[in-house]
Formats: sequence, structure tokens, C-alpha cells
Amino acid sequence: MEASWSSPVSSLDAPDPQLQHFVEVETRKQRAQLLVHHMTELCWEKCMDKPGPKLDSRAEVCFVNCVERFIDTSQFILNRLEQIQKARPFFSESLSD
Repeated sequence: MEASWSSPVSSLDAPDPQLQHFVEVETRKQRAQLLVHHMTELCWEKCMDKPGPKLDSRAEVCFVNCVERFIDTSQFILNRLEQIQKARPFFSESLSD
């Protein structure tokens, strides 16, 4: 007598679109949180000489400039990667792995 059973793995072959979307959204959220954390750490080290109850005007200006430069740099890098991706379609496949 031969045992026949259906493999539960076959139902996993087709990913659930809602689950895929949820994972993508959560991954984007995580990346954004990591970016904010990294930016905060960099700007804190650069701009904060001595922590106190208030920011002095020099530290405040430094934080604003630091955050703006960080955002500008991040945007520049993303734009550049998009340009490269459009120029070489196979590049997008290697990024997603």
C-alpha cells in the first residue's frame, strides 16, 4: 500500500499578495526608521558639544544643516541609483536579491 499525501509546500508556491504588500510596507518602515536613527546619531555626534537643558543657537543651526545635508545626500544617491537602474535593467534584479 502506497501512502499518498498532498504536500503543504505546494500551497506556499503562490505568495499571498496581501502578505507580500504587508511585508514590503513593513520593510520600508524599518528602512525609514534605520535612516532616521543613523541621521540622528551622525548629527548628534557632529553638533552636540555639551548636552544641556536647551540647545544653543550654534547647535540648533548645526542640527538643521546636518539634517538637510543628510536628506540632500540620500536623495542624490537614490536618484543616481535610479538612473543606473534605468540604464541597466539587469541591475534592478541584483538589487532586489
